[in-house]
Amino acid sequence: MTHEEILAQFGPREAMEYDVVVVGGGPAGLSTAIRLKQLAAEHGKEVSVVVLEKGSEPGAHILSGAIMDPRALTELIPDWKALGAPLNQPVTEDAMMFFGEKSAIRTPGFLLPPNFQNHGNYVISLGNLTRWLAQQAEGLGVEIFPGFPAAEVLYNENGSVKGVATGNMGVGKDGEPTDSFQLGMELHAKYTIFAEGSRGHLGKQLIARFKLDEGRDPQAYGLGIKELWEIDPKRHQPGFVMHTAGWPLDNDTYGGSFLYHMENNQVVMGFITGLDYSNPYLSPFEEFQRWKTHPNVRWYLEGDEAQGIKPAKRVSYGARAITAGGLLSLPKTVFPGGALVGCDAGYLNVSRIKGSHAAIKTGMLAAKAAYDAVTNGRQHDELSAYPEAFEKSWLHEELNKARNFKSWFKLGLLPATVMTGIEQFVLRGRMPWTRHRDTPDHAALKPAAQCKPIVYPKPDGKLTFDRLSSVFISNTNHAEDQPAHLTLKDNSVPVQVNLAKYAGPEARYCPAGVYEFVKNPDDTDRLQINAQNCVHCKTCDIKDPTQNIVWVTPEGGGGPNYTNM
Repeated sequence: MTHEEILAQFGPREAMEYDVVVVGGGPAGLSTAIRLKQLAAEHGKEVSVVVLEKGSEPGAHILSGAIMDPRALTELIPDWKALGAPLNQPVTEDAMMFFGEKSAIRTPGFLLPPNFQNHGNYVISLGNLTRWLAQQAEGLGVEIFPGFPAAEVLYNENGSVKGVATGNMGVGKDGEPTDSFQLGMELHAKYTIFAEGSRGHLGKQLIARFKLDEGRDPQAYGLGIKELWEIDPKRHQPGFVMHTAGWPLDNDTYGGSFLYHMENNQVVMGFITGLDYSNPYLSPFEEFQRWKTHPNVRWYLEGDEAQGIKPAKRVSYGARAITAGGLLSLPKTVFPGGALVGCDAGYLNVSRIKGSHAAIKTGMLAAKAAYDAVTNGRQHDELSAYPEAFEKSWLHEELNKARNFKSWFKLGLLPATVMTGIEQFVLRGRMPWTRHRDTPDHAALKPAAQCKPIVYPKPDGKLTFDRLSSVFISNTNHAEDQPAHLTLKDNSVPVQVNLAKYAGPEARYCPAGVYEFVKNPDDTDRLQINAQNCVHCKTCDIKDPTQNIVWVTPEGGGGPNYTNM
C-alpha cells in the first residue's frame, strides 16, 4: 500500500498548530528552541515551540569527536557551568602528528596553526551535552517529542512550507498497515526550522525544491567513525588531544584522525575519511581499524604485564557523516516558511574539526529572526534577517578564514598542509584567493578496473574488530517488521552498474554492514540490505556513485542509542 493509499484509507491526519516547529533535537535544534523561549520570556510574549527528535531520546543519535569551543554556548546560556553543563575536561595539550606506517612526526608547538590550537576548549560527549540542552529547553516550556521523526514536508498552496508530518507507525515489511498501525500527525507552523544534522532527509529535499545550492560549490562530506575506550590510568592523560594525518590513507585521499582523553580514564578515537575518495576498494571502516595498529595509537590500548598495565576495553562505537564543504558550499539557508540551521545547512568548520559551536550559534540567529517575524504577525515568508545576521557574525568571519581548507586537498596532503599553514598561520585568514570545487563526492569514484584492490588484515578482536560486533555496541535497533528505510530508485542498478563497474562499493563504504552482495540459487548476484544494522550515518545516500540509494526515515525511535558518545 502506498503512502497516498494509506492516507486515503485512514486520513485525515490529526494536526497540531505551533508558532515554530523545529525538526531535530540536536544542538542546533535545541538552541533554536531555547533562544525562542528566552526571547519570549524577556519580552513577556507567548511563543509556542515544539522539537521533533527521531531518536529514542535527545542525544541518542548524536555522534561527534568532540572538542567544544564554548563561545556560542556562553552566549546562549551564560551560567552553563553553574547549571551543570557536562563540559568537565578542559584541553590541556595539543599534538598534531603526521603518520607513516611505523613513524610519526609531531608538529612543533610554535608551528601549530591557530585552527589546531584548543586552549580554552573542552573534550566532551556531545550526546551528553544534547541531553542537558534538552533539559534546559523543557525547563523553558519547549515541547519535545522523542521517537517522532519528521518524514514529510508539508506545503501551502502558494508553495511555502506549512510544517511537517511524522511517519506512520505500525506499517509492516510488505507496506501494509498492521494491527498496531497509527497514522502520523501533522505539525503546522508559522515557521519550520530544519536541524536534522548532516545530509538531512528533508533538508536535502528543500535544497533541491528551492534550488538553495544554486551558484554554490558542490557540498563535500566526510565519514566520521568513532570508538570510546576505557584505558589504564597509567596511560591516561586528561585533556590531551592528538590529531593525525597521513597513514593509512595515501597522499591523494583526504582524511585524518583524532584521539582525545576525556575524564574517568576514557579516550575517544576516531577516523574521518573524505567521501570524495576515488578508489572503490577503499573501506573507511577498515582504514580506521588499521590506524589503531600504529605504534603511537596502540600504545594507549595494549596492556603491558611487566609494567602492570591492563589492556584497554572498547565501550562504544558509532559513525556519522559530516558536512565539510564550508562557506563556499553553504546553500541559501532560508526559503518561504522556514530555514536550515547547523549541519543541515553545513556550518561545520572542518579546518578546526568543530561544528557544535556553529550549530548553537546558527540556531540562535534563526531563532531571533523567527521570533521577530512571529511577534510582528508574519508567517510563511523568508526569514531574511537570519542570513543577514550570520554574515555580520563572528561565525561568518571564522568560516571565511577557512573557506579554502577542503579545496586545497584536491592537490594532495603535502600541498594542502603547506597552504593551510600559510592561510591560517601567516595570512591569518586574509586570503587574496578563493579555490572552488566542481565535483560532487559521488562522482569522484573511479571504475574498479582503474584502481588497485586493497587487502585489509583480519580483525584481531583486541585492537581491531569487524562491523557486526561494532554495531552491537552502538545499541542499534530497528523494529524488524517495518519497511526498509534504505530504498532503491531502481533495483537493478546495484548489480548491473555498481557491482559490474565499481566492484560493489556499498559493501565497503557502509560502516555498519548494511549492504552485502550475495549469490542467488542460480549463481547470479543480488544486493542484500540489512536495514536493521543502520546507524543512520547517511554515507550511502551521499557516496552511492549512481545516487540510486535514498535514505528515508524509519519508524520512530529506531537506530543507535549512543551512550557517552
